[in-house]
Amino acid sequence: MSEVLDEIRKDYLFNLVRKGRRIDGRAFKDFRELRVKTNVISKAEGSAWVELGQTEVLVGVKLQPGEPYPDTPDKGVMITNAELVPLASPTFEPGPPDENGIELARVVDRGIRESGAIDLEKLCIEEGEKVWIIFIDVHVLNHDGNLMDASALGAIASLMTAKIPCERYGLGDDEPLPVRDSPVSVTAVDIAGEILIDPNLYEESAASCRLTVISNADGSISAMQKGGIGGLSPEKTKDAVKMCVESAKEIRDKVLRGLRPT
Repeated sequence: MSEVLDEIRKDYLFNLVRKGRRIDGRAFKDFRELRVKTNVISKAEGSAWVELGQTEVLVGVKLQPGEPYPDTPDKGVMITNAELVPLASPTFEPGPPDENGIELARVVDRGIRESGAIDLEKLCIEEGEKVWIIFIDVHVLNHDGNLMDASALGAIASLMTAKIPCERYGLGDDEPLPVRDSPVSVTAVDIAGEILIDPNLYEESAASCRLTVISNADGSISAMQKGGIGGLSPEKTKDAVKMCVESAKEIRDKVLRGLRPT
């Protein structure tokens, strides 16, 4: 029965898109209502609560001294984890992260790492011996589509408002995390040959292809992730990337501008 309902819903969405409409009334380039609150976890060095429509994500950042990787003895370490709790969606199961949770964590991590958003060299305490380790934990609280963008936005907002807890470890005064860029993730999907930004859960299920683009403040691209069994032509890919970069600039100006540790 559920498969029949899914097919009916998919046909309905296809027909809407062919008429230039979306199920929630948005234009193809529009994001859902976006709300971000920072410093919501008192025991974390940085945190953010992101609400994207009905999708809700909580991100926390913790820092502690530890050993560097052997191949980067003078750089800090960043570790990202994503938890998809069953209460957030009937499709999530308890236990170790599945492929969706692993993909989510990797995309969030890659966007920050490849953009060079964090100056990891400034997180070196003693070369080859001790550096700051950044733990980014993504907790999905409610899944109504587009976890990539909500999680990535929560991660960078948390980092931009985080402090290094130097005083706690006898290493001087606390100081802001050395953040030097603001990568923003924007996801597009292909439904009935049209490109839609910020898909909700129903649109994700109807899409043949998903493309997540993480771009930096100067418009350059730090990471991309393709999902779904379908493909995009070179022309459609260019259009999707352009839409994503333009939307990222709007989100950056609206949400991230002016964020500082408190």
